[in-house]
Amino acid sequence: MGKISVKLPAELLNSLEGVTGFDREAFENVHQSGEQITSIRINPAKWSMVDGELANIHPLPFTIDHEVPWSSAGFYLTQRPSFTFDPLFHAGCYYVQEASSMFLEQALQQTTNLSQPLKVLDLCAAPGGKSTHIQSLLTSDSLLVCNEVIKSRAGILKQNIIKWGCTNVVVTNNDPQHFSRLIGFFDVIVVDAPCSGSGLFRRDEEAINEWSKENVYLCCGRQKRILADVLPALKGNGILVYSTCSYSKDEDEDIADWLIYEWQMQSIPLEIKKEWHIIESKAPGTGARGYRFFPDKVKGEGLYLSCFRKTTGTKDVKLKGTKLEKATTKEEAVVLPWLNTKDVQLFKANLIYGIPSSLTENYSIVKNALNVQYAGVAIGEVMKEKLVPEHALALSNCVADAIPKLPLTYEEAIRYLQKSDAGITPDVKGWQIMTYENHNLGWINALNNRVNNYYPKEFRILKQM
Repeated sequence: MGKISVKLPAELLNSLEGVTGFDREAFENVHQSGEQITSIRINPAKWSMVDGELANIHPLPFTIDHEVPWSSAGFYLTQRPSFTFDPLFHAGCYYVQEASSMFLEQALQQTTNLSQPLKVLDLCAAPGGKSTHIQSLLTSDSLLVCNEVIKSRAGILKQNIIKWGCTNVVVTNNDPQHFSRLIGFFDVIVVDAPCSGSGLFRRDEEAINEWSKENVYLCCGRQKRILADVLPALKGNGILVYSTCSYSKDEDEDIADWLIYEWQMQSIPLEIKKEWHIIESKAPGTGARGYRFFPDKVKGEGLYLSCFRKTTGTKDVKLKGTKLEKATTKEEAVVLPWLNTKDVQLFKANLIYGIPSSLTENYSIVKNALNVQYAGVAIGEVMKEKLVPEHALALSNCVADAIPKLPLTYEEAIRYLQKSDAGITPDVKGWQIMTYENHNLGWINALNNRVNNYYPKEFRILKQM
């Protein structure tokens, strides 16, 4: 693991005196130690576990130290490998995610019945760690809307959702205020709010340079605006999960007080195990419960998380959907043999997309209100009564088992992911999926005199080994 020694702003340290669980000496020491922690969360739809061990990959591309205790799929690694040169990373078998943020799993499990169909919004979703985590916890007939206000970051979010291989996610690019159009629509809203970033000091030196008390106050105002904009979209009795990667009380406990005073939200306590060393805090005005992660106490970065129930009812509002253009009968006849399910509705928006049939009404409502960047799974384009498949289909959980597959060695897989000549000669012609260790990587089209590599340019590995 690399080492980064961090000099902390004195103004920050002084502001944390009196905050529950803050130990100045231990806090400074852990930042100066240069310790860097790497953790991943596996994709249960792609990578199974047998008796607590990761299965079907030999050898593993990294060395696991131990499990992240508050997550069913999180693992600490002994050191940080080159994820760029791991084909399983590009196949969406796991996500590299900071361990503290995986505590979201506890928040959702302890406040929500995850066995029923839900409509969930991840408001500040890029690059996609929390979104992919939420998706893994939901039923297949639940709808997850992942939003990112910055267009370029929404593109990164879309890429990570495609890698994850799910069909029940919609990616949007909207300002929080636009969600007021969806009054009472969501059962759960997760707001991992933009913040002053002090919890990231150990891994991001730029965050130290940008930190100031003035920026804390600016972030506090922004957080209130974001919450005020999005809360009308939460149904009565719905759940709000609020989190930041800031240690500052102004952005954490004070926001909890504000939610209760101004919005009549009800604080929901969570059960935490003593050996997790997570600090339970209480907001000064209301006693609202929050959960703080200090890096001198937990194996992870700084985090604050608090859960609330919306006590004010929202009148039932009949939300209007937009008319969706369905694929024609001829197009369906071309597409369906490529899928392992018929329980999808096929729509056209330049390409043909597949949406779970149970979610089409909710999707039409979302599409009518928001700027949708991606939805369901992009299947491809029908040209001359043949399908030109999309990369997303190869990585999805709905691609047909009968599609030809070509296993690659490690070296061949890396060349394929670099969009170089992988040096392969398939036995069969036509479209087929490149695989590594039985996991799909993407498409090639084998012609009589050449093999066309259809790995997307925006996904390719740019570095050389």
